[in-house]
Amino acid sequence: MTPEEEDNIFELQTFLPYQLAVLADAVSQSIADLYQKNFNLSRAEWRILAALGDKADMSGKELCAYTTLDKMQVSRALASLEKNGHILRKANAKDRRNQVLRLSNQGTKLLSQIIPLVKEREKLLINALNKDEQKAYFQMCQKIYHQAQKILNT
Repeated sequence: MTPEEEDNIFELQTFLPYQLAVLADAVSQSIADLYQKNFNLSRAEWRILAALGDKADMSGKELCAYTTLDKMQVSRALASLEKNGHILRKANAKDRRNQVLRLSNQGTKLLSQIIPLVKEREKLLINALNKDEQKAYFQMCQKIYHQAQKILNT
């Protein structure tokens, strides 16, 4: 086989974006199992709760960027969270067209119940690696992320 022919061979299983997507999905599903079964929350609802717990007073647009969810996913999740009393909306003093979103007291309590469970699951996942592997993994993720950002900004 010539080098040119080798360059034209493509195996999805070894393609970095595919591997990352499969890994992300498996990890996400292993954690989603907790908040779906125990709290009847979707992945989008969980992400929004976690995001608003991390950074209060965000707009829907900011939530899309922060959670990497699309506008429709955020809209549906917000409607459900608001209906169930987990979030509050208020007018944005700087821009009346946008609303600011934050956790309600009920949403804060719910998040405080979920966080220990997902942190424990995260620990189970990351403990598949020894301490040196964990450190190397996080460093490699950062390098690939920064390289992808560099490519996007060129």
